[in-house]
Amino acid sequence: MFSREKLDDLFFVFGADLGTADDGKTFDPSSLDPNRCESCYGAETEDLKCCNTCDDVREAYRRRGWAFKNADTIVQCKREGFTQKMQEQKNEGCQVYGFLEVNKVAGNFHFAPGKSFQQSHVHVHAVEIHDLQSFGLDNINMTHLIKHLSFGKDYPGIVNPLDDTDVNAPQASMMYQYFVKIVPTIYVKTDGEVVKTNQFSVTRHEKVANGLIGDQGLPGVFVLYELSPMMVKFTEKHRSFTHFLTGVCAIIGGVFTVSG
Repeated sequence: MFSREKLDDLFFVFGADLGTADDGKTFDPSSLDPNRCESCYGAETEDLKCCNTCDDVREAYRRRGWAFKNADTIVQCKREGFTQKMQEQKNEGCQVYGFLEVNKVAGNFHFAPGKSFQQSHVHVHAVEIHDLQSFGLDNINMTHLIKHLSFGKDYPGIVNPLDDTDVNAPQASMMYQYFVKIVPTIYVKTDGEVVKTNQFSVTRHEKVANGLIGDQGLPGVFVLYELSPMMVKFTEKHRSFTHFLTGVCAIIGGVFTVSG
């Protein structure tokens, strides 16, 4: 579904949690000093002065706009077995579901591996650099299944062309772009209820990506949408009994004609 809720209502379900150190031992956070203040490796900010976990370091890097490339040099990540767990999860898939609320202007949303960050204080929306380039970005399988995608409420007879779209990526690091043309639609029911929603058409484009800005794009599934200046209005109406009788008589007359 699309629209109704905030962007934060997207949920990402991954295979496993981090927690096994590189030496094979299970990491126990309670064994560390709760009052410690570990280094952010130069990425400290006013509101994030201590990085006690690997996620803290990654967040500090993201705020600085730095790429998180070599986790083995980060004590917190090595302690938590970040690299090992990333290797274990690289062949796993994920489920993404939720609702988005956006302005009625052209835009895009996408699903790609890793976390985006700002570059030169500018967040790049279309082709972002992500923090998984050092964990086998060139082997990412972008096979995907779109169970349902709609822009607004459903109405009787609506066709969402991306529903049950099953795409099997022929090779690694594929970039899929769905160019969506949204047509505002009003559906008026017989009881007078008005449903304001949208229908859309879609065109798919795919290519091999290498994850570099300004080059061949980023592996992922991108939905780029724009709104049509036209609007469609559907109105439900009941046929009268006289219209029904006329149709029946026409059918009976046709049967007699053909028989004759």
